[in-house]
Amino acid sequence: MSISFDRALGIHEKALGFRAQRAEVLANNIANADTPHYKARDMEFANVLAAQVEKNQNGHISLDRTDSQHIAADGIDTGAGVLAYRTPFQPSIDENTVDAQIEQAKYAENTVQFQASFTLLNSKFKGLVSALRGE
Repeated sequence: MSISFDRALGIHEKALGFRAQRAEVLANNIANADTPHYKARDMEFANVLAAQVEKNQNGHISLDRTDSQHIAADGIDTGAGVLAYRTPFQPSIDENTVDAQIEQAKYAENTVQFQASFTLLNSKFKGLVSALRGE
């Protein structure tokens, strides 16, 4: 009998990847806090989860081909609608929408959630290892 990692690990593996990707987006926002006309972006876990559930229910994403010589692009995750612009609480003169305090708070919150996902994933692996050893 083989072990299905998808069933054993559940959503924790994908949540960890999402948290790492969101950390990059938030760090990019913080790095561009003084860049004129920069628009802050963010990702919502609920939106990513809904997109993943829809993808699993409908199968792979398929793109239309307008010519028979085009390469088929079945199964490509376009990520449409996942990365959104943040609405600023207070407008700035240079049209930058980054609020450093909000970005740092979101980054800290994401770090805690990343650690929680990592801890849950680690406990799942420990359970699998002990099951394989027969403990």
